[in-house]
Amino acid sequence: MNSVGKNIIITFFGESHSSYMGIVIDHLSPGIEINHDLIKSNLEKRRPKSKLNTSRLEFDEYEVISGIKDNKTTGAPLTFLIKNNDVQSKDYPNLNQIPRPSHADYPAYIKYKGKNDYLGGGMFSGRLTALWVIVGSIAQDILEKKNIFLGSHIKKIHHLYDDSFDYSNVSKKLIQDLNKSDIPLINNKIEEDIIKLIDQTIKEKDSIGGIMESAIINLPVGLGQPIFHSIESYLSYLLFSIPSVKGVEFGDGFDISDLKGSEANDQYTVENGIIKTKTNHNGGCLGGLTTGMPLVVKTAFKPIASIKQVMNTVDTTKNENTQILLSGRHDAQILTRVSSVINAVLNFGILDFLSGEEKQ
Repeated sequence: MNSVGKNIIITFFGESHSSYMGIVIDHLSPGIEINHDLIKSNLEKRRPKSKLNTSRLEFDEYEVISGIKDNKTTGAPLTFLIKNNDVQSKDYPNLNQIPRPSHADYPAYIKYKGKNDYLGGGMFSGRLTALWVIVGSIAQDILEKKNIFLGSHIKKIHHLYDDSFDYSNVSKKLIQDLNKSDIPLINNKIEEDIIKLIDQTIKEKDSIGGIMESAIINLPVGLGQPIFHSIESYLSYLLFSIPSVKGVEFGDGFDISDLKGSEANDQYTVENGIIKTKTNHNGGCLGGLTTGMPLVVKTAFKPIASIKQVMNTVDTTKNENTQILLSGRHDAQILTRVSSVINAVLNFGILDFLSGEEKQ
């Protein structure tokens, strides 16, 4: 299923090596001015910019082909196209026959009876996250005009840890600083160690994963729905659309199980006439609804599956064991370029929920 959304419906199309890929955004209100500078800035953050990332260089130049007049939405479906230019399909021979370990090649081969486009991962490729950045940037512009701000940082990359957000008090300035940074960190003293770690991983022809931590501030109280359409379940659902995501948690997440109730309970207080909680172990959501405290989300990424080492696999046509050594251009990690994607997904999810609340 390539479409998602409760109130604003988006549809992705295209694949990693197809001529074009695109996104259709439906049910956006008419009269919204499109902030192209913000879209281009966020796409730039997602692009590889140094030896820390893949050498595949796409400029992500897009074209708006419907739903816009005088740079404002018309109410018709808003459609963006991005051309894929820097493709090297020769690096992906026979992947429907000899699947890459920890990629979607094998289950996709079975599901689509070998007819799917597997080049560069096809529809399962991280290349399509550029489409998330487009719709997420539109959502970001709308939310920031409502004084809702969102930012992410590298909480962990392999064994290196950044400081955490202060869950009870995340500042707008910190979020803005993170959104300007190529390597978003709260404690910039570890940046040099991170670069050394990535360099060493590349030399070892290996890859590493990590955790991104995100915070959303100034959300209204009560955003979300109980039971099946909780704020946590919907945002998690969207976050798992990002390739390599293997875990999502809110607030203290699994660590809250180590606490007693007297430690974990977020007790209420009134500050300057505003009801708040003294702590925020629950990460700004209770019963599927936002509490008005910062909404804090952590997203875990597995190590990139494409490594330049000999790996065991199978030949599906012969039903026998074999080995594979991958060529091609791949990231050793994506933590340094994924913040704009995480932000985009969360911005869209929040705007989608808000759109439903505003219609009630």
